[in-house]
Amino acid sequence: MFKKQWPAFVLAFVLPLLAVFWWWGGFNPVNVTETEAGPYRYAYLDYDGPISNVRKSHRTALDRFTASRVAAGDTISVILTDPRAANGKVRAQLGYTLADSAPIPEGLKEGRIERRPVYVAQVQAAVLLAPSKAYQALSDTLASRGLAIVMPTVELYRPSGQANRIGIFTLEMNR
Repeated sequence: MFKKQWPAFVLAFVLPLLAVFWWWGGFNPVNVTETEAGPYRYAYLDYDGPISNVRKSHRTALDRFTASRVAAGDTISVILTDPRAANGKVRAQLGYTLADSAPIPEGLKEGRIERRPVYVAQVQAAVLLAPSKAYQALSDTLASRGLAIVMPTVELYRPSGQANRIGIFTLEMNR
């Protein structure tokens, strides 16, 4: 019975899944380079909890930007601890980049990261898929050099500005 139905199964389930994965950027390559990055000025909330819940804190930070009528830049996450070492829990600073002259939205803290030499992994993919692709590519590149990922890392996500386009995710680790 299954032999006769496999084309329908492929058309109904497998192809749509592959199409969504492609649309989210699942097949896009990750570029890993050595460069300099920064400086960054950002407003953030401290976060301590499961890595799966960081989006809620980003949303809270964005709500504070909106309430204070301050323009939010790119999403920024400064991941201070390794989630692999703490069963998926992290300490992080979650927020948005700020223009140099912008005020700090009420209820948020100001953070600054100076210009520094970094390893950068960059991919154009959906925000839910991009971090795993970028961390894996960075880990593979570092492993070939006898190195490993060291925290803290800085994650930046720049949306494309269009509903049908995927943004650019950038992962930075100090060299």
